[in-house]
Amino acid sequence: MKKLLDLMSEEFAKAFASCGYDGKYAKVSISNRPDLCEYQCNGAMAAAKEYKKAPFMIADEIVSYIKESGNTEMFSMIEMVKPGFINLVLSPAFLAGYAEQMAADAKLGYERSDATKRIVIDYGGPNVAKPLHVGHLRSAVIGESLKRIFRFAGDTVTADVHLGDWGLQMGLIIEQLRCEKPDLVYFDENYQGEYPSEAPFTISELEKIYPAASEKSKKDEAFKDQAHTATLKLQEGYPAYRALWHHILNVSVADLKKNYENLNVSFDVWKGESDADPYIPDMINGFLEKGLAHESQGALVIDVATEEDTKEIPPCIVRKSDGAALYATSDLATIIQREQDYHPDQILYVADNRQSMHFTQVFRAAKKAGLCEQTELTFQGFGTMNGKDGRPFKTREGGVMRLENLIASINDAVYAKIMDNRTLPEDEARQVASIVGLSALKYGDLSNQASKDYVFDIDRFSSFEGNTGPYILYTIVRIKSILARYAQEFGSCENCNEMNRTQSATEKQLMTELVRFNSVFESAYCELAPHKICAYIYNLSDAFNKFYHENNIMGESDAVRQSGFIALLKLTRHTLETCIDLLGFSAPERM
Repeated sequence: MKKLLDLMSEEFAKAFASCGYDGKYAKVSISNRPDLCEYQCNGAMAAAKEYKKAPFMIADEIVSYIKESGNTEMFSMIEMVKPGFINLVLSPAFLAGYAEQMAADAKLGYERSDATKRIVIDYGGPNVAKPLHVGHLRSAVIGESLKRIFRFAGDTVTADVHLGDWGLQMGLIIEQLRCEKPDLVYFDENYQGEYPSEAPFTISELEKIYPAASEKSKKDEAFKDQAHTATLKLQEGYPAYRALWHHILNVSVADLKKNYENLNVSFDVWKGESDADPYIPDMINGFLEKGLAHESQGALVIDVATEEDTKEIPPCIVRKSDGAALYATSDLATIIQREQDYHPDQILYVADNRQSMHFTQVFRAAKKAGLCEQTELTFQGFGTMNGKDGRPFKTREGGVMRLENLIASINDAVYAKIMDNRTLPEDEARQVASIVGLSALKYGDLSNQASKDYVFDIDRFSSFEGNTGPYILYTIVRIKSILARYAQEFGSCENCNEMNRTQSATEKQLMTELVRFNSVFESAYCELAPHKICAYIYNLSDAFNKFYHENNIMGESDAVRQSGFIALLKLTRHTLETCIDLLGFSAPERM
């Protein structure tokens, strides 16, 4: 289906052309004076300069043409207002017909206007052997929503968590294990048998091992040197350390999957820095052979600055003076790997705004080296999640809060509000609280523009009123309840598919909000902007609730009109549920 604004603009383009004016002036937009009209065309104002004619004269010609020769069914009001604006009100019958077409389509009438793409999204980025904390929330939530938006648009998407599973942290864990459990066979150099299939530690033990090792390395140089040696042996393929490393990975990934599942976040690929490591030697040799890399203070760098830069862009360091690889090295090698595995049209990285310079350097180095000549490399940065004090969100003790504790906190807040209202039994209230809590968490994040910082306020986010996830879900549950009551009374809602051609003000406003879906979705897709979907469903929920309070849906005596109400409710539910799925959460059956 074409977007409603496009259909109106096409009608005006015919009129402009027939009257001898360029169709480029025919754009119709939503009115900035809703008290006067619903839509407007201001093209006559711009055309006046080119055609040296008073704008009201041009506007008069356009209005006359449409009234006499155009699609008169489209508008119930079309008038010229001096000095040359054209004000429009859409015909209720035309609007209802458009909404019916939208309701009949699984994708609400959305049609892709360009070719679909193959996209790799890199989001999540947790380190193994460490618990997820609040700093991991935004990448997971934003990345998951973008993945869903891309897939809805028809793109082929590969979601890669890109684990931090290589480097010194692995050596630190191995050495700390040696200190704590020296009798493990992995530390017996004379051991010749197969290594145990079961890990010698639990996830809770592992999560204590890394902080202890990290702290120890800051004070004990000998320990740090041993960790470097262990890292080198691991990367060279020493069997005992490889076996331990696999245990670390398996235990960590199982726990990470459980925590991401609680966030309703999933990945297609669980690759990490270790998977890119084999590509690094040939890549570095290629940089040297092409003369792209040169030594600077003992390190190997690629110059990526250009004359057009307005700020300093330092060289991209691809090998340290001690021969070690860096994050940039790994990211460049990962691009090679992804090019070979997926042949993507685009690779999108969802990471903290503070990584902006890093990705600028990596992207420029990759393009300069010809690692991905046709692939679009995109960085979607996000701002910081702050507490009410305006500083990065912390626990009451000032530490970094674990993500599972944050989820539990918001679920508890929602549960308390449900129990205050005494609307559900305790067991069901707990289940509903986890669904509604997730909406509070995700909507609270996604309703903000990704690149901006925001304040995480549990009380506000968990409120059932205002611009919140629970308010959206409450609206959906209210619609579900009405549809269920109608089905119980009349047998089914399936045959209620015709919208009312004569509408009250709130009914038409709800319909008008609904038919904006395609425009909003396309904007969210093109601009990587889930917050636009949030704003849309908040306005849509408001429009529905105004309609609900002004119309006695179940008490309507006119059966045909009541059926039209139900058709409108079905479309509202479908649209809201589609949108919250794009945001990564769902609605319960009741609240």
